[in-house]
Amino acid sequence: MDDRKPSSTAQMASPSYRLAALDQDFLLGDSTRGVRFQLEYVKAEENLRIWGVRSTIVVFGSARVREDGPGRHPYWYEQARAFGAIASQRGGALTASGGLRDNVIATGGGPGIMEAANRGAYDVNAPSIGFNITLPHEQEPNAYSTPDLTFRFHYFAMRKMHLAMRANALVVFPGGFGTLDELFEVLTLRQTGKAPPLPIVLFDKGYWQSIIKFDALLEHGMVSEHDRKLVHFAESAEETWATLVENGLMVSAE
Repeated sequence: MDDRKPSSTAQMASPSYRLAALDQDFLLGDSTRGVRFQLEYVKAEENLRIWGVRSTIVVFGSARVREDGPGRHPYWYEQARAFGAIASQRGGALTASGGLRDNVIATGGGPGIMEAANRGAYDVNAPSIGFNITLPHEQEPNAYSTPDLTFRFHYFAMRKMHLAMRANALVVFPGGFGTLDELFEVLTLRQTGKAPPLPIVLFDKGYWQSIIKFDALLEHGMVSEHDRKLVHFAESAEETWATLVENGLMVSAE
């Protein structure tokens, strides 16, 4: 019989011995999906509170729009950029009144319209938010969102929650599937009363009426007249701002 004390090397090397918070295999497993979901909420929430972000204006639109792109792309980009500046200057993002900022520009963080809106805020030295998402072909954040307010999410649901939960208004520039997904998410929240009243402005009426037959939905009885009035249109950055204010955008007094 060997009475020598055995080494505990095997025990210490076992995955079960790792501290749970430092065990990546454990943290990325199926059983901790809820924990990861919570972490994505808390991390962004903490930074937003540090910066005093009380409310946002969310800007959606295509990542494919380019400043030097075809057709109306340059106009859409230019006006999204101009709107980012106007909203930041007039909405309360710069003032941090009482340590709180209102109507801070928030986007999906990527290129195209998102870049343009973040860039407009950047032009006037205002903070802005980029809620990025991990995609199979990695999305790189644009260079204009505030670094401390540039986040990356794995879960679309948590990203959508952060986009919606502080929103004072929604401005939607021309876009594709992703833009439509985000637009109808917020419209459904408004229709069902799950989100507080907030103005929703679609930029470029001609584009949106060619994509979505809002009046046909009403004619077929699929939405009510009240639902139809949830959507407004604008053709310029200035008109977008005016339409938001006319339809209840909350702007802090200077």
